[in-house]
Amino acid sequence: MVINKPGNVTDRIILLGRNESSVYILKGKDEYALLGGGMVHIVPEMLDQLKELKIEPEKIKRIIILHSHFDHCGVVPFFKKRWPWATITASAKAKELLSSPKVIKAIESMNQSLIEKQGRQKEAEELGLSFSGIAVEEVIKGGDTLSCGELTLEVIDVPGHSSCSVAIYVPEEKAMFASDAGGIPFGDEVFTAGNSNFDQYQENLNKMAAYDIEIYLPEHYGARIGEDARNFLKKSIIAAKETRKILEESLQRTKDWKKSVGEMTDKVMEKAPADFLSRDIISIVMGQMLKYLSKQMPNT
Repeated sequence: MVINKPGNVTDRIILLGRNESSVYILKGKDEYALLGGGMVHIVPEMLDQLKELKIEPEKIKRIIILHSHFDHCGVVPFFKKRWPWATITASAKAKELLSSPKVIKAIESMNQSLIEKQGRQKEAEELGLSFSGIAVEEVIKGGDTLSCGELTLEVIDVPGHSSCSVAIYVPEEKAMFASDAGGIPFGDEVFTAGNSNFDQYQENLNKMAAYDIEIYLPEHYGARIGEDARNFLKKSIIAAKETRKILEESLQRTKDWKKSVGEMTDKVMEKAPADFLSRDIISIVMGQMLKYLSKQMPNT
């Protein structure tokens, strides 16, 4: 079952945001955590949803960024101002990236493009949705354990999609918060996103798939429960193998990863949902994967 409308996934997990950008509230008895940083343009919806679902902001003690890409940290500066008591938590690499002037400039540029695309300039100005960096206050790494009331948050290092990716597993819910490290839902399929290191990406799909999962929580296109949750990473593992083969075949033909980017991007966009990532972003992802794989292949 797929849940892509805001509201309860379980009694202790709440989905917020929009279909293309999902974030989650994890509810412990006396404290909550926000997992995922979302796209900047979902802030107005989140404000309405927090009220409608009667979520008490003062209970939100931690905001966890699972990786530092622009579409996964866009709402964090706004809500940190609203909830100064909430600790910003991320990996050491994410902390480094989110304080880099070059990265900050790129995220702000992408955020503003997204706001303009959504026609939300006025709301953005009124709410102050600008990006000037994020000060990560708590650094986590694989093997660490956090708490959210009576709930346990097990940290898993899962680089591959990005160098800074972590996942969170909550054993009490059999819930895996994987962000894009587990692949991106793509209709009935999974879009492979081994951007920074394809080998690590595949290794970490297998690592996460070894967990007992009944709830799977990506940050695009809603939550999966039951059979859909149990099967998601299996599908992602298969998709990664198939995608790698297709990309390598293209590299063998073209002998130049830059020449392969256009045709691979075209293939994705032919099947992409209407609200999927833009062609420019897909082209960047394809370029990163192809460049990495070309270095692993002789004569390309």
